[in-house]
Amino acid sequence: MEYRTGEGTEALQVQMFGGFSMTWQGARLTSGSKSRESQFIYLMQLLLHYREKGVSRELLEEVLFGEREIDNPHNAMRSVIYNAKKKLQKAGLPDASYIIQKKGIYYWTEKIAVSEDSARFEALLQKAEKTENSGMKLRCLLEACYLYRGEFLPQQAAVIWAAQEARRFRQMFFSAVETAAELLRERQDWLGLKKLGTHAVAVSPFADWEVLVMEAYTSMGQYEEARKLYDDTVELYVQEQGVRPDGRLGKLLERLGKQMNHQYALLDAIQEDLAEGAEMSEGGYLCAYPEFRGIYHMVKRMMERGGQSVYLMLCTIMDSRGRPMKEGTLLEEVGERLEESICHSVRRGDTVCRYGRGQYLTLLVNTTRENCQVVQRRINEKFVIGRQRIGVKYHVNSVLCPIEE
Repeated sequence: MEYRTGEGTEALQVQMFGGFSMTWQGARLTSGSKSRESQFIYLMQLLLHYREKGVSRELLEEVLFGEREIDNPHNAMRSVIYNAKKKLQKAGLPDASYIIQKKGIYYWTEKIAVSEDSARFEALLQKAEKTENSGMKLRCLLEACYLYRGEFLPQQAAVIWAAQEARRFRQMFFSAVETAAELLRERQDWLGLKKLGTHAVAVSPFADWEVLVMEAYTSMGQYEEARKLYDDTVELYVQEQGVRPDGRLGKLLERLGKQMNHQYALLDAIQEDLAEGAEMSEGGYLCAYPEFRGIYHMVKRMMERGGQSVYLMLCTIMDSRGRPMKEGTLLEEVGERLEESICHSVRRGDTVCRYGRGQYLTLLVNTTRENCQVVQRRINEKFVIGRQRIGVKYHVNSVLCPIEE
């Protein structure tokens, strides 16, 4: 779809990405949340976005009035349009017939130019697709990506036309980011890749765009920053969505380990760097899930050779009705208390990690199933306070013979 886009101060500036706004010569036209104001906004969103092909009377009436019973929707719509024209004129727009009707189709006037972010976004992607110059293609793609500041009309997510456009623009943005990232890799522009990835994470969270930032870090040799970003990302996914990121981040972390290079050093210096800090020397070893997973793999291999008995224990916080707690501010509070209770109930050689909201994993090394029950009693003694009805449910599996208790 081709759009004519206005530029400069004499164009009506329209934002659709991340929220809706209209600005004329530096002054915003949209404010308030009354019914009449909402109808004005819905009307302008449709007319300005579809200003080339126009909007049918049926669609306008459906969006403006929904399922409300209105005796004469045609008259009601004429009233909305009349009030909209008065509002636009009062805002200082040049005197004109702002909204034009032709054969049941409503259009925005061609006499007042419009600069709409979503239209510029699409025009830039069309330009990038047509050019064979890689430098020009990259500039167009990056400009388009940075124009995308969030979902298309997020407040209208329940409205069919807006939801369809939001999905279309989201797919276009994802494709643009991938193509721009590939061009940045070819140029080895790692700072540009980091900037692009950071922007993509901010405007489209939980889409694994952290992989671009991690890739930039590793390519620049900033391995600790990459590892910290991975741990922070896993923690965020677990806290907000109760799940861990998909395989792309995990595979990148494995590559990260292979790429890590350090300056030449003596063994004593290396061992000093590996030493555990004093603040981590008490109780069980608390770590993030990726580190826990690596320890699990190592311990399992050692068991195959040495015959040690190791158990994996899952601790789940249960509410007063015996159901798993999955959300709420109280869960955060009792979760921290459970974490502390576990760490001070297991041995220094045992490993603990937060798995999800209200769940913790513990790797109990060189122990028996009976001793696992002793650990559970210790945890309960520290965790349960007074008449507290919130408790912990335990599941224990042998690492070599995983048969759930």
